[in-house]
Amino acid sequence: ADWHLSLLDTIYRLPSTYAPADLLSVSNAGIAGYGSVRRHVSADLRALDRAARAAGIRLRVVSAYRSYARQKAVFESWVTRSGYDTAVRYSARAGHSEHQLGTSFDLSFVGGRDPWEYTDFAATRAGAWLKSNAWRYGFVMSYPKGAERLTGYAYEPWHYRYFGRTLAAQQRASGLVPRYWLWRRN
Repeated sequence: ADWHLSLLDTIYRLPSTYAPADLLSVSNAGIAGYGSVRRHVSADLRALDRAARAAGIRLRVVSAYRSYARQKAVFESWVTRSGYDTAVRYSARAGHSEHQLGTSFDLSFVGGRDPWEYTDFAATRAGAWLKSNAWRYGFVMSYPKGAERLTGYAYEPWHYRYFGRTLAAQQRASGLVPRYWLWRRN
């Protein structure tokens, strides 16, 4: 019930057994890509996609819900590739990932590369549009540029979390990064 107030970061985590019971394929929202999100996210995800299409952009979900076990594998892959100190900057440890909530996802665009393959995804047409407009549909960028010290993670202009339209507008108006905004609300 408190999905919008759940704070996951380098300190707070979900148990390994947590999995939302109401996951739906992102295709139910009509958006390209794969993965699952919670049922209550679908309508605004559909609206986000339609607005992007009206602006000439076809969004694509690259990664959505991740189970504890899947996030553990992702993090271990980072450790193997880059070492632990780098891994904790670029990937959440299992239980600490917003993806496990089922309300977060990574976005790119149809015909484009995975978003982390760009020097700065926010400089692409799709990334710039998302940065300016995603909040209108209830989605906020969790890890904004220049805020690593505050968020605990490196800049990820492709990672968006759903708060709903009202709370996303409040978070944006606050000027705070989502992590600090959640701390103040909790």
